[in-house]
Amino acid sequence: MPRLGRISYVPSPLLARVGTYPFVRLEEARRRVQARGVHVVDMGVGDPRERADPRIERALVEAVPHASGYPPAQGLPELRSAVARWVGRRFASELDPDREVIPTLGAKEAIFSLAQALLDRDGGRTLVAYTEPGYPVYERGALFAGGEPLALPLLEENAFLPDLDGVDWESVALLWLNYPNNPTGAVAPLAFLEQAAGLARAHGFVLAADEAYTELWFEAPPASVLQLVDRTNVLAFHSLSKRSSMTGYRSGFVAGDAELVAALRAFRPTVGTAPQEFVQRAAVAAWDDEEHVERNRALYAEKRAIIVDALVRRGVRVAGSTATIYLWVEVPGSEPSEAFAARLLERGVVVSPGSYFGPSGEGYVRIALTPPVEECRRAAALLEDAL
Repeated sequence: MPRLGRISYVPSPLLARVGTYPFVRLEEARRRVQARGVHVVDMGVGDPRERADPRIERALVEAVPHASGYPPAQGLPELRSAVARWVGRRFASELDPDREVIPTLGAKEAIFSLAQALLDRDGGRTLVAYTEPGYPVYERGALFAGGEPLALPLLEENAFLPDLDGVDWESVALLWLNYPNNPTGAVAPLAFLEQAAGLARAHGFVLAADEAYTELWFEAPPASVLQLVDRTNVLAFHSLSKRSSMTGYRSGFVAGDAELVAALRAFRPTVGTAPQEFVQRAAVAAWDDEEHVERNRALYAEKRAIIVDALVRRGVRVAGSTATIYLWVEVPGSEPSEAFAARLLERGVVVSPGSYFGPSGEGYVRIALTPPVEECRRAAALLEDAL
């Protein structure tokens, strides 16, 4: 009898197309340098190092049960109500906690999966527009949902806002905006958000606003799409990760158009990504308190001043950077951003090459203000020596 050959499993070609997640490469480079004995200050990844407020930690511990069932996909009513209260205080906007809010397992999973829930591939409208340079998950979520990504460049001469007039909106199913913006630190005025929402209503696409950084600002409180009078076709994505130093808790929410939230309520039980109930209890404590957020803002302002002062002394220009936990820094001369970042890493400071965020990011690096203050002082001295 002839031998049957083994049929090799072939993974999705999308995995090869999207390549290694950029920050995995950054982490690998950091480890190689550390292995040589170099003391490295990691300002590459936006992962806050501060502990969550003790009240949040206590709420988590007190809610850990002896036995636990599956958390409901729609989230606890107490958490949805806490979110609605916070939106009312922060943005002077009313949300129906039962129809317009759904808790999420942080923001990333909800951002990645949105296209799966909303794209109509049979209807032929599969274009997903997103701002670039930007968070890689918008593009990757579109690709894995079978959509077609469309990058909208963010240029400094346009205040890092996309040109909304040059797009054929009739082909677009979903538009991602991210303000305050990662990586540029730019802020969008409310009038711009109103313009985008008006286009969404007029052309029948969904405006998804990633607003994970609205609470970390240095000049004035940023606007939100939740302030819009008409939120038809609009969703806002928020997270406690940066606001409350709760990255490991994985807790956020989506709010906005009640019909879109209903679609997410129908979709999310399939993927089983509801936050654990004890995390939701901790999230209630976090959304109900602003004191710890004010402390976090002051701390980031202190760290920002340390790094900016060092850059200014060396004649290095900071662009955008009026909010978020990032500095968007112009690379001196004509050195490629990856080469510049590699040179800084050899001196002991990790920064993210702008090219990791898309072609329009070339010529910049992103510095995350996440290390403790003393480590930021060390990084400032190393930067001054290297520049």
